[in-house]
Amino acid sequence: MTNLIRKRFDGYLPVVVDVETSGVDPFKHGLLEIAAIPLLMSEDKQLITGESCIIHVLPFEGASLDPAALAVTKIDPFHPFRFAVEESVALERLFQHVATAVKQTQCRRAVLVGHNAHFDLSFIQSAMKRCKITKSPFHAFTCFDTATLSGLIYGKTVLAKALAVAEIPFDSTQAHSALYDATQTAALFCQIVNQYAAT
Repeated sequence: MTNLIRKRFDGYLPVVVDVETSGVDPFKHGLLEIAAIPLLMSEDKQLITGESCIIHVLPFEGASLDPAALAVTKIDPFHPFRFAVEESVALERLFQHVATAVKQTQCRRAVLVGHNAHFDLSFIQSAMKRCKITKSPFHAFTCFDTATLSGLIYGKTVLAKALAVAEIPFDSTQAHSALYDATQTAALFCQIVNQYAAT
């Protein structure tokens, strides 16, 4: 099962990523949570979710903390029970999780899947620059964006609205948790892909 996915996307492994941040500017605002879910393919060639990981991140030194963003995510960045780690440690854990999945599936690289995917990728790449990390398992610019795909298929670009049309449950009380949003984004992407066989 693990190797079937490498033929579906030209050798790339789709990995759903969601980040929660202290604002919208990847250069000013910090990562607070990162969730990643590699996608696999079942024996009947259906896209399914693999093992997820969630990492709580300390804002980098000097990061701007937008009160409006924190009100939305309800994250206290420095709460001790978050057991948050520095950006460099968070990236190391993320990349190890993704690299292991890439190796197990014999894919050549990971490609980030996200709802407004370039937002998530830009925060990861900005953190890489701050941490002087030059290598990533993710493709540097190619993404699969479920906002675009759901706009095409369902006529909706907001995640909650797209999930409603796709008849995938969505609990607004759990929204803006990186793991929950990544899980629902993965369900949406899998449903879209499973409707269309690769030519």
